[in-house]
Amino acid sequence: MITNPGRDPRWVSRPAPPEVLAFHRALPGYSPTPLVPLMNGVLVKDESSRLGLPAFKALGASWAVHRALPDVTGGPATIVTATDGNHGRAVAHFARRFGRRAEIFVPDGVHPDAVRAIRDEGATVVHVPGDYDTAVKAAASVRRGLLVQDTAWPGYEEIPGWIVDGYSTLFAEIDTQLSRQPDLVLVPAGVGSLLQAALAHYRSRPDPARTRVVSVEPSTAACVAASVAAGHPVTVPTARTTMAGLNCGTVSTLAWPLIRPGLDGCCVVTDAEVSEAAHRLAAAGIDAGPCGAAPLAALPAIPTTGTVVLLATEGTAANPAGPATSRATAPPLRASPSARSHGQHRTHD
Repeated sequence: MITNPGRDPRWVSRPAPPEVLAFHRALPGYSPTPLVPLMNGVLVKDESSRLGLPAFKALGASWAVHRALPDVTGGPATIVTATDGNHGRAVAHFARRFGRRAEIFVPDGVHPDAVRAIRDEGATVVHVPGDYDTAVKAAASVRRGLLVQDTAWPGYEEIPGWIVDGYSTLFAEIDTQLSRQPDLVLVPAGVGSLLQAALAHYRSRPDPARTRVVSVEPSTAACVAASVAAGHPVTVPTARTTMAGLNCGTVSTLAWPLIRPGLDGCCVVTDAEVSEAAHRLAAAGIDAGPCGAAPLAALPAIPTTGTVVLLATEGTAANPAGPATSRATAPPLRASPSARSHGQHRTHD
């Protein structure tokens, strides 16, 4: 684990708006996702089924679409976004729920089952030759639609901020389920937007230093860890990983102001470690895709005492290209320019 030298235990964050939780509670089909005991004070927040979808992304997409639509009354009838999986499916799902069409831009390499799941939500899928950043640029260029992108750049920050606020419901549920603050929370981090939501929550509590928050990233795309070590946002080269939603090379400018003073440390994990962790979770009855299994893979590297919460952010249905399930029985539990030239940043997808 890399300890954050910029951590300021006196720093206090602004909390997410309280109306976010009330909004989610009023949605048809809402119920808190389980907080499952795993072993010796370790609990897993299981996001494999969230508002009819297999990932936590439903929380951010639903709140952002809800907030954005009143601003375009009589305006665009189509909601537009780019995705490599979970975010696009969530946007399509809630566009349909709120009576709007959705047009989802996908880059090369998105698994056909993920594309099919987006189409099954009633969305139009547009394939963009190239990478994720190219797909975002294409979505942002659409004039006839409302862009609901989990990506921020100068001049486009309000809606990505609403997406982050939407994730606050996950942490409010943990408060109720535990009746106290956990001692340690492990958060999968792409560019850091779910991490941003975690820090906003725990650093706005009555005892803001009570809960340690640690990020978990692929060893092939550890932009948060590299930025924390450098003391400022940096871009790292990325390579293919089963943790597709965490395959990000640049930390978010929206998240960094919270990461620098608020994050306790960073861990990196390999695909092999995550595959083993996913099978361990499956043996315990918890359905977790690669991103969701990353916190368990990181756990052995982190000194732990008290109550530990692992955020299992996705089920296997959210990542068709995840690790194979034919593995033998697992052992027992124990900054370069991006597509918009300056400052495009992904959230965990």
